[in-house]
Amino acid sequence: MGTARPGPPAGLLDWAVAGCVAAVLLITGLSGRYGGGAWPAPAGYALLAAGGLALGLRRGHPVGVLAGTALCTAGYQAAGFDVPAVAFLFAVYFAVRAGHRRAAVAASAALLAGLPLVALATGTHQAGDALAHSRRVLELAWLIAAGAAGEALRQAERRAAEAERTREETARRRAHEERLRIARELHDSLTHQISIIKVQAEVAVHTARKRGERPPPALPVILQAAREASRELRATLQALRDDATGPPRGLADLSELVERARDMGLPATLAVDGPQQEVPAAVGRTVYRIVQEALTNAARHARATGVTVRVECRPEAVTVRVDDDGVARPGADPVPGVGLLGMRERVTALGGRLRAGPREQGGFTVEAELPVERLP
Repeated sequence: MGTARPGPPAGLLDWAVAGCVAAVLLITGLSGRYGGGAWPAPAGYALLAAGGLALGLRRGHPVGVLAGTALCTAGYQAAGFDVPAVAFLFAVYFAVRAGHRRAAVAASAALLAGLPLVALATGTHQAGDALAHSRRVLELAWLIAAGAAGEALRQAERRAAEAERTREETARRRAHEERLRIARELHDSLTHQISIIKVQAEVAVHTARKRGERPPPALPVILQAAREASRELRATLQALRDDATGPPRGLADLSELVERARDMGLPATLAVDGPQQEVPAAVGRTVYRIVQEALTNAARHARATGVTVRVECRPEAVTVRVDDDGVARPGADPVPGVGLLGMRERVTALGGRLRAGPREQGGFTVEAELPVERLP
């Protein structure tokens, strides 16, 4: 499957359209009849060019462009140029498309009423044919057409955005339902079986000690493994239920997560730098899950006495790093457990990079960089 080529930037396209409109207006003014007016001809040519070039600012200032093109239209007609209000028609279309219908109607009414007065005041037309020369009916029809086209496209874009939101909500609801179903299946099957193993191992150890016998070496290992599996299964079920039913977790919840680690006896510190409000929700959730899994691993497996969590929010990416002072030593390969695999999958899904391994000074480091502006 081929890769779609990116189109030109929106700002460049806007200025290209503005330049074309300005060129059309200038060519029309140069080739048309110049009747002489209140202003000299160079001023009229400048207003023709300015009216077209003003369209380059229409994304950020649609109402200002509407007013500017209206003034330019009145100005070059006062200078004696009988040129249609092409730039103003484009400005009406863009303003209505941006949702400024009232401003477009008010500017159109003001221009339609003002052009005959300009013609009379400057003496470019006789009083008897001022209204006829301005072609009121035709210009009104063009203005209505431009406004209708802008409104039609605005409604189409609104419906497309609403349909996209509906699809996203449907997909999110189905994902939540699937997480709840998996959580129920795990709870109903694995939890029961692991509990049986743990209970039977505890009974066997207790019976052997009651008889004054030494329990077989495998029994304490089985009992410890069953307890660990039970704890990890409960944590997994809690994470699934949180994702499915709870509010979305993000950067704002990291302090609570670190505080919970302290309550469990794991000294942890948190430092967050940069503007958090500009971080997308998907990136924030992934950072939360990375820190959650790293703290869990440090508490359960690393036997760490301190953990440092650092998050740096930059315009182009978010970096999260979790360092512990646990038992990991340089050169040792990290055990590819389910937690590390889940972190790597989350980071890869967002187009980021993950590094996890022992530190040179001892302990373990989990570091991820997640792009902010582009997602795959």
